[in-house]
Amino acid sequence: MQSYTDKSLLTKAIFLALIIAGTLDMLSAIVIYDLVMHRVTTMQILNGIAAALLGKTIICNETLMAVIGLMLHYFITFCFVVFYFLLYPRIPLLQKNKIISGLFYGILVWCVMNLIVVPVATGNHYHFPLPAFLRQILPLIFCIGLPISLIASNYYTQKQAAKT
Repeated sequence: MQSYTDKSLLTKAIFLALIIAGTLDMLSAIVIYDLVMHRVTTMQILNGIAAALLGKTIICNETLMAVIGLMLHYFITFCFVVFYFLLYPRIPLLQKNKIISGLFYGILVWCVMNLIVVPVATGNHYHFPLPAFLRQILPLIFCIGLPISLIASNYYTQKQAAKT
């Protein structure tokens, strides 16, 4: 049975992974699609996330939709963080190399989001030409997979060290 301190440290590690991974991923989308490519604005990115849940019609003002989109983004990131933290102690392969594990987790996140979540939420099945594929998968590898893997590895290493 975990002690209060163990649960507190776990909560802090999960929250840290959530904030870092969620923020890095959102910033990468803003930098790539708004600042570099000028395809969409930051508001359009956030509204697009909300629209996947609520539909394309803006049900309220654009700012509120953006806030809903940002909250949904962090909720999805939270789910991926918790899932990794649950898997880590149960799958020895994840513990062998935190960098490789993070790379593969980022790929898994891309697969889940682009092959399951987005098609179910929007009804759109997107074809992935190489440039678009790389623009989508690399941020998930480096902004989601690696930070989550590194933070989970650090948490479980410290937890194991405290037991000895």
